[in-house]
Amino acid sequence: MGIVNVTPDSFSDAGLFLEPDAAAEHGVALANQGAAILDVGGESTRPGAAPVPEEEELRRVLPVVERLAALDHVVSIDTTKVAVARRALDAGATIVNDVSAFRFEPAMAGLVAERGARCCVMHMLGDPRTMQENPRYEDVVSEVKSFLEERLRFAVDEGIPEERVWLDPGIGFGKTVEHNLELLRRLDEIVAIGRPVVIGTSRKSFLGKLTGGKPESKRLPGTIATNVLALERGASVFRVHDVAPVLDALRIAAATVTR
Repeated sequence: MGIVNVTPDSFSDAGLFLEPDAAAEHGVALANQGAAILDVGGESTRPGAAPVPEEEELRRVLPVVERLAALDHVVSIDTTKVAVARRALDAGATIVNDVSAFRFEPAMAGLVAERGARCCVMHMLGDPRTMQENPRYEDVVSEVKSFLEERLRFAVDEGIPEERVWLDPGIGFGKTVEHNLELLRRLDEIVAIGRPVVIGTSRKSFLGKLTGGKPESKRLPGTIATNVLALERGASVFRVHDVAPVLDALRIAAATVTR
């Protein structure tokens, strides 16, 4: 899953692809590198990020979704807003990536069911503005697993077939470095729920903290390492900025994995 941020304030690549043509060209480049899915987002979910008005989010993402879908790419819309998801699905997106797991706008589940779309539901403490304010867990893996199981039941109760739901433990979303590492160590427990698991570690701050304070642009080795470990523990979808090098690493790792 290649990341196509159409935002001025994302923690990585902020403002680089604000113009629709530039964003669409970037998406095509990621697809050419091997991305099977292009995840288009118009609202930053970095720690402390402020919400974006609906009309502004639509202005950012719709032209990009339209361009990429017209080229027959598989497009995911990264949003928590029903109105944005609806218009993006109208424009050709086929996956809804909701980092709130349908908590912010529960009607999102009904929309996904109605349209026959796939979806990804993610664990996050609170919202992006508050999620990194002293996050605490008794057992982060057990609590994240229970949350995802409950959200899966909610999705199915709202009419989404279970086979269309993916689960994301939300690396970096309301977690400390140790929480993130524990989720990666015990990712097989999340995989045991029985749905495809999405992993999103690309360029995240915990990788910088573990490598002496490296900035986003220097976190590719950590991104590769965590994605390979996630593959070995059963993850199925890998959300990344740097598609080509991560895909090479995953292909090599996959050749050694016996399932």
